[in-house]
Amino acid sequence: MELAVITIEDYAKYPFLKQASKQIQDLDLTIQNIIEDRFVLERAEKRVENAILDLTIGEKDKDSRKEILSFAASLILVIATKNSWIKKRYALAVAKTAHTHMLSYRNDKIAKEKIFTIAKDFEWEINGGQEASKDFGVGFTFYLKSAGHMHGNEWKLVNQIIDKGMVYLNKDKVARLLQEEIKNRIEKRLDVPDLKNLPEDIHIVANKLTELAQGIMGQEAEEMPKVVSQSAFPPCITALYSDAAQSHHLSHIGRFTLTSFLVNIGMTPEAVNEMFKTFSDYNERLTRYQIEHIAGERGSATKYKPPQCSVLQTHGVCKNKDELCRHAYHPLNYYKKKLGIQNSG
Repeated sequence: MELAVITIEDYAKYPFLKQASKQIQDLDLTIQNIIEDRFVLERAEKRVENAILDLTIGEKDKDSRKEILSFAASLILVIATKNSWIKKRYALAVAKTAHTHMLSYRNDKIAKEKIFTIAKDFEWEINGGQEASKDFGVGFTFYLKSAGHMHGNEWKLVNQIIDKGMVYLNKDKVARLLQEEIKNRIEKRLDVPDLKNLPEDIHIVANKLTELAQGIMGQEAEEMPKVVSQSAFPPCITALYSDAAQSHHLSHIGRFTLTSFLVNIGMTPEAVNEMFKTFSDYNERLTRYQIEHIAGERGSATKYKPPQCSVLQTHGVCKNKDELCRHAYHPLNYYKKKLGIQNSG
C-alpha cells in the first residue's frame, strides 16, 4: 500500500504527526503570536475546554493554518495548567477525535491510505493485509504494544489471524490501536513540568481551565463512605461477589462489573486482587495490572465505572432484581440509595 499524500487539511486533522511539526515551524509560531492572534488563543482554549467537558476538541475551523496553530497553542495552555488530569484528558480527547476522523472517510481506499500513513508515522511495521483478506497486517510486537490495555475477547491474541509475525486486522481495529499510540504521543509532549516566563494572558486562560477541570473532577469523584458496606450491594453485585467467593466462573463483563464497582466504593486494588487468587485461571501479574487499570492507577488514569443497569440486563448480569432496582439506573446509584435508607433507619 502506498503512502497517502498529506495535505494541510490533513495536518489540521492530525496535527500530532511528525510531518506536522515542520508545518508548525514554518508557520513561525511564538508565544507572542498566540497572544496577538486572538483567534488562535480562543480556539486553543476551546479545544482544551471541550476536552475537559466532553472528551472532544470541538468543531474544526475551516482555516487549516489557524487550526494547526491552535493545536500547538493548546499544548502550551495544557502544560501551563500544571494539572496531570487535564494533560491526560486532553491527550485522550485528541486521540479519540483522530480516531473519528480516520473512520469518517466515505471512500474506503482513502481511509485505508490515511490510516496506513499515520501508522507509518509511528514507525509501525504494517502492510496491506491482502494475504489474509484483511485491511492490514500489523507487526506482532506493534500489536502487543498497543493492544495490551484493551479489554474484550476481540483483542485477545488467540482470536487474531497471525502469519509470519504479522497480525491481520480490519481498519476499525487498526484505527483503535492508533488511538492508543496518539494518546501516548500527546502525553509525552505534555510531560513538561513547567514553562518559564509565560505571559499573564496564558496564565489567566490556564487558571480558568484549571477551575473548570476541578469542577468536573469533583463530579467524577463523588464521595463514597470510607467503609465498604456489603449489605448495601445491589443484587447483581451480591451475586457476582458470591460467585467470586466460591471461585465460580465469571464472564468478562461480570469480572469487569464486579471489579469496577468494588474499587469505586472504596475497596483497594490489593483487596480485589486477593478475591481472585483462588480462580483456576489466576495470573498474578495480569490480574493485578487489569485491576489497577480499572482503578485508574495505570494507563489513562481514568477510574472506570461499572456499566449501567440497562447494559447489565442486556448481558445477563442483572439478577435478583428487588424493589429498589426499579428506582436505580446504575449499580453505584443503587448502593448510595441503599446506604441512605440504612443510615436513615
